[in-house]
Amino acid sequence: MKKSIRILTLVVSFVMIFAFISCTKQTPGTQQDGTDKNAGGKKYKIGLSMNTLNNPFFVDAKNGVQKAADENNVELIVTDAQNSAATQVSDIENLIAQKPDLIIIDPADSDAIVAAVEACNAANIPVITMDRESNGGEVVAHIGFDAIKSGNIAGEYIAEQVKNIPDAKIVEIQGIMGTNVAQNRSKGFNEIMEKNNLKVIARQAADFDRAKAMTVMENILQANPEIDAVYASNDEMALGALEAIKAAGRLDDIILVGCDAIDQSLEKIRSGEMEATIAEPPYFLGKQALQTALAVLKGETVEKSVILDNQLVTKENVDTLKTRD
Repeated sequence: MKKSIRILTLVVSFVMIFAFISCTKQTPGTQQDGTDKNAGGKKYKIGLSMNTLNNPFFVDAKNGVQKAADENNVELIVTDAQNSAATQVSDIENLIAQKPDLIIIDPADSDAIVAAVEACNAANIPVITMDRESNGGEVVAHIGFDAIKSGNIAGEYIAEQVKNIPDAKIVEIQGIMGTNVAQNRSKGFNEIMEKNNLKVIARQAADFDRAKAMTVMENILQANPEIDAVYASNDEMALGALEAIKAAGRLDDIILVGCDAIDQSLEKIRSGEMEATIAEPPYFLGKQALQTALAVLKGETVEKSVILDNQLVTKENVDTLKTRD
């Protein structure tokens, strides 16, 4: 009887041990924290240096990066330079000290960022630029939109809208002219103005800032009793210009076109207060930057320049535009 009890005890113990091993067995290729064992179980750490988070476009871009990071179990360290080139250089120095696997940079200034990119190069940290480019240093990939094309699209839309207006008068509100994006959007727009013999009666920078654009537009309206169309090279400036136009009682007289397709500008297009914007969806820009970063870290071949699609948005297609997941 005692012998039978001992055998039964051994059998039960064996069953319990087997059950414990089965319950704790991992799915092949994964660790308990979800990292990829085939990649050595490494959880990547990536720095994200934003030029500003005081602009809906860049907030949405950051959210796209964060979404992709969360989906891929990536630790993301985000900094905000508040549109200061000097602050951004300091931010990147601090990121380097934290030894990330890669740094994504959206430059505040294409020239001023070069020293920070070179510091990353010296620390053997790969760099990806997003939206705006760096004018120097080694960058493994750039993720952005064709800014010249965006300017072309805006120019072509305005040219079509004013084609029956003799001696049409056009205004251009420019962004931060130290960035390649502002330079190229202006270049693309003015190519079309010249091609169609259209006169730009006023051209002034408002640094991609809503409040500055409102002041710039107020001054231009006071100096020019006749304006047929305004191109603001981002939606924040278009929204600032819109406030000035409305305050002057000239909403029905002026065609207003922006760029970026942020939520507020899309609402203004639906209401008829803005005619158009150029879609450069920032959320998808951010997701693509993070996905490209992961490809780089896994040793995959990536394109040196990844250019995403942009398109004209008007009242006719605003409700079908996809701006995020």
